[in-house]
Amino acid sequence: MDRMVLDDVINRLLEVRGKPGKQVQLSEAEIRQLCLTSKEVFLRQPNLLELESPIKICGDIHGQYTDLIKLFQYGGFPPRANYLFLGDYVDRGKQSLETICLLLAYKIKYPENFFLLRGNHECASVNRIYGFYDECKRRFNVRVWKIFTDCFNCLPVAALIDEKILCMHGGLSPDLHNLNQIRNLRRPTAVPDNGLLCDLLWSDPSREIQGWGSNDRGVSFTFGADRVTEFLRKHDLDLICRAHQVVEDGYEFFANRQLVIIFSAPNYCGEFDNAGAMMSVDENLLCSFQILRPADKKPKFGFGSITSAKSGSAPTKIMVH
Repeated sequence: MDRMVLDDVINRLLEVRGKPGKQVQLSEAEIRQLCLTSKEVFLRQPNLLELESPIKICGDIHGQYTDLIKLFQYGGFPPRANYLFLGDYVDRGKQSLETICLLLAYKIKYPENFFLLRGNHECASVNRIYGFYDECKRRFNVRVWKIFTDCFNCLPVAALIDEKILCMHGGLSPDLHNLNQIRNLRRPTAVPDNGLLCDLLWSDPSREIQGWGSNDRGVSFTFGADRVTEFLRKHDLDLICRAHQVVEDGYEFFANRQLVIIFSAPNYCGEFDNAGAMMSVDENLLCSFQILRPADKKPKFGFGSITSAKSGSAPTKIMVH
C-alpha cells in the first residue's frame, strides 16, 4: 500500500477526534488496500505472536470508535507505545468501519509495534448477525464485508509476551496441550464450531466449577481456576490475559490473579455502566491498569492509572491499590 495513501487514510480517520459519532467515509478501493496489505502482514507473522514488553494490552472495542481514540490519547498514539489488541473490533457499536480501518492502518504502518489478535466477532457467521454486515451494506456493499472476512480469516489468535504472559481473546481449551499447536493452526481459516481454534476465541473462566464445564453461550467450554493453575505450571507461564467478557471495572482477576480479563469498551452498547481498561506491561512484567470511565460518570472520561506493585518475580503478584 502506498505510504502517502496510508498516511492520508490515518490522518482522515484521526480528524474526527473530539467529534463523537462523526463518520469517516473511506473509498472502497482504500478499504480493499487496507485489507489486502494487512492480510499479507498477518500471514508473514506467526499465529502465536512472540512479543516483548513494554506493551499496552486492550480488550474488546466493538465499534466504539470514540473510545478507541481515547485509549490512544491516554496510552500514546502509535508508535509512541507498543500495542496488543485482543480482538472483537466490530459489531454492537456504531462505528465498526472506522474502528477496524484505523487498526488495520496502524498494523500496516507499524507492523513490529502494533498487534491485533482475532476475536470471536472477527468471523463471518457472527458479524453477519451482530451489526458489522449491516454497517458494511448500509455504507458500502456486501462486497466490502466479504473483503473484511478474507482479512479476518488471516488474523493471529494468540500472543506470548516475554515467554511469560499468554494472551488470547477467549481462553483455554481441553485440546491445548502444547503451544506449538497454536503455532501450527492453519490460516486463512474460518472459525470452526468446536476444537482448539474455537475455544481460544470463545471459552470463558468460571468460578462455579473445577475442570471443564458447558458454556451458556452454546459454544465452547468454561474452565475452572484449577485448569488455569495447571496450565501455567505446565508451560512455565505467569499470567493468562484475555478479553471476551464485560467486567464492571474494565479489568477483573481470576484464579488468584493468574488470569486477568481486559475489556476496553466503556458503557458497553450504551446499556452497561462498565468502565473500560487498558493494561500496561513494563519491562519488569509489572502490570498496571488505566481506566476509561463511562461517559455519564464524573469526572467525564476520567482516565486514572491504578498503580500496581509486584511482590516476587511473577506479574501475577500484583497489588492493586
